[in-house]
Amino acid sequence: MKVTIVGAGVIGLCSAYYLQKEGYEVTVIERGDITDGCSFGNMGYISPSHFIPLASPGIIAEGIRHMLSSSSPFYIKPRLNWDLLQWGYHFWRNCNTATVKRNAPHLNNILHLSRYLINDMRDEIGDTFEMEEIGCLMMCKQEKTLQHEFHLADDAEKFGLQVERLRRNEVQQLETDVEVDVAGAVLFKDDCHFDPGKMITALKKHLESNGVRFQLHTTVTGFEKQNNRVTAVLTDKGKTDADELIVATGSWLPVVMRMMGIRLLLQPGKGYSHTYDHVEKNLKYPAILVDGRCAITPWKQRLRIGGTMELSGINNRVLIKRMQGIYESARNFYPGLTIDFPPADKIWNGLRPVTPDGLPYIGRVNNFENVIVAGGHAMLGISEGTGTGKLVSEITQHKTTSVDISAFKPQRY
Repeated sequence: MKVTIVGAGVIGLCSAYYLQKEGYEVTVIERGDITDGCSFGNMGYISPSHFIPLASPGIIAEGIRHMLSSSSPFYIKPRLNWDLLQWGYHFWRNCNTATVKRNAPHLNNILHLSRYLINDMRDEIGDTFEMEEIGCLMMCKQEKTLQHEFHLADDAEKFGLQVERLRRNEVQQLETDVEVDVAGAVLFKDDCHFDPGKMITALKKHLESNGVRFQLHTTVTGFEKQNNRVTAVLTDKGKTDADELIVATGSWLPVVMRMMGIRLLLQPGKGYSHTYDHVEKNLKYPAILVDGRCAITPWKQRLRIGGTMELSGINNRVLIKRMQGIYESARNFYPGLTIDFPPADKIWNGLRPVTPDGLPYIGRVNNFENVIVAGGHAMLGISEGTGTGKLVSEITQHKTTSVDISAFKPQRY
């Protein structure tokens, strides 16, 4: 059976990985060269600790407060856009305790599945992407923030996660080479991190060696349909037949699905990052800087800082002041860290696909019996990549899925 996957980010590649293992003939179509997507420049976490959906109580008030600052971690470009308005309405409706309580277990399930599977994938494709299983710190500048994280740690333990609550001196004992200035932190021991760019490169190389075909620099222009099936993908370079079609195009998901007459609510959330190639006295642990709404990841002598959520449509424009906020937060939390503000042409940006409830879209669509959507993972694409790929393979085979996917229905809005 021929399976065609549109999109070669982490979700598309993980789907190809599990499908080729089941013996399918897989073709992956990608508009770029795989190095220019959000899967390359992110922070590289697989985080079972992130079981609270983005749509949660207080996030809107916090967002409005942040929008008053040009260097804030959150920004919505004011514009009259019907899709944005509808997305915003449903996002607002999901920002309540009852919805979070209902959605968190589903997020937890796919995160745990992905965390379990990544070790097997690493062992098979080769340990070339600097994976470390030392956990991730949730670093808190203020005592109030720390107490909130301690409370979340209680919830995490109910989900079976291993946590360690740390005060300032205990955090400093972990970071022996760099001075820290925080109230404390929570160490989520089940989290791991790696270089996402190296992981994507290694996975593509493995797939090619196992017969997966790639059509890069290829733009989808439409679909050939017959009755209630999509029979082929039309591109600027010709036609590709498909017995099963997987659409994993990240922030371009609504654009591609609209070609089939299907409307999905999703907004691209721009994030920024910069990678320092050599930091003499570097961090040992990756960390979310909770008060600063950004993150920091070390890989030996390299260091990446990143963050922000900018809802300004599909574009790659860089707002320098957004990166300024990330940089200042990193220096604020780690006054002993010696890094310079990056030059404008070295600031990476990518678009995260954000759904109105913080849960991904995974499953078959109602309109066509052979079309599966896999997208909308927001900031958790890497964290949920292997789990999503496994689920896509199971859905394709009409098998019972490893976890309940009822909350991930693509057309739930």
